[in-house]
Amino acid sequence: MRPPQSIRRMRVLLLVLLLLIGIINYVDRSTLAIANHSVQDEFGIGPTEMGLLLSVFSWAYAFAQLPAGGLLDRFGPRKVLGGGLLLWSVAQAFCGVAANFKQMLFGRLFLGVGEAPAFPGGAKVVADWFPRESRGLPIGLFNTASTLAPAIAPPLLTWLMLSYGWRTMFVVAGVAGIVLALIWFAVYRDRGQLSAEPGPVPEPVSLREWLGLLRHRSTWGMMIGFSGVIYSVYLYLTWLPAYLSGERGLSVADTGIALVVPYLAGTLGMLSGGGVGDLLVRRGVSTMTARKVPICAGLLLGGLCTIPVALTPSTALALVCISASQFFMNNASAGAWSLATTVGAERITASLGSLQNFGGYFGGAFAPLITGIIVDRTGSFVIALLAASGIAIAAALSYAFLVGRPVGMEP
Repeated sequence: MRPPQSIRRMRVLLLVLLLLIGIINYVDRSTLAIANHSVQDEFGIGPTEMGLLLSVFSWAYAFAQLPAGGLLDRFGPRKVLGGGLLLWSVAQAFCGVAANFKQMLFGRLFLGVGEAPAFPGGAKVVADWFPRESRGLPIGLFNTASTLAPAIAPPLLTWLMLSYGWRTMFVVAGVAGIVLALIWFAVYRDRGQLSAEPGPVPEPVSLREWLGLLRHRSTWGMMIGFSGVIYSVYLYLTWLPAYLSGERGLSVADTGIALVVPYLAGTLGMLSGGGVGDLLVRRGVSTMTARKVPICAGLLLGGLCTIPVALTPSTALALVCISASQFFMNNASAGAWSLATTVGAERITASLGSLQNFGGYFGGAFAPLITGIIVDRTGSFVIALLAASGIAIAAALSYAFLVGRPVGMEP
């Protein structure tokens, strides 16, 4: 049955807000990658310390996922997602005025804590406002923020940095997030306040139920598998500017332009990852299988595309393979978030999504640090890229063989 026009309008508005929040989320993650060399020069640090700055965000983000999902399921996205957006935006602005390495480390830590509710919150909103069989495309649209922002961010942030300095770049990004947080609080209403569907609002998830999710093999398969997705995605997100300038010899300005194509390819992958799953469901494929196909295929093909990036002497071919890898990896990412909204009941969507995200970022957090150490010791990205390829292929196997039964829905 076609939903009322008011619900359709609300769904469109929510997707626009979620997309903007996701874009701000990833712009804030991109700032340090863009300012990599400038921050190193000003604070007198090397690649290993920069790797720590990049990784501390992910560790904080990963561990903050553990309470974030339960808080979202209990208190709703309006308070938890809005509060997180406000916190991380203040932390982002603080990084712009940091006086030394320790203060920057402190700011990056709170940036990670604040950003934790963003994507589980988006999954919760989609689960609350969209029917189960049609969630793949909304999830894909929302998650395109993770590729649109890195495509938009390099030229925009590079211009800000070259024109006004890296500190102003951080502050401007932080202020933009604070404004968006105020808009979110003014506009969004949780399902309990304005229900998208008739009937009673589900009871909040208890601590016992949340802990019970860890008894499921599928939960662990999602956590382990998503670490492979995030490891590859985050390696490119944090080190690609430095790779193109240091390993491939591109100027800062040329690097900003060259980064656009891989992330646009990633946007297409994100959209197709959600849409393919919806299409398979409509054609009669079981929900579990339909959601796993783009994940496993994306991880496998993305990992294989990373191998020639490491080995080719051609910068042009490397960029083509990076773009292909971004397409397939983000195909897998969209599929993984779609899986989180359909593999369990709506009332546990945020909890399950945050556990998957915890696993992803706990493992993925090592990508910037390990890459920094490898580059520091070898002077090259070759070994780091080959390692990422192997991790992606292993992650595909985790989704294929560990994720099977629905979570928290068995009779």
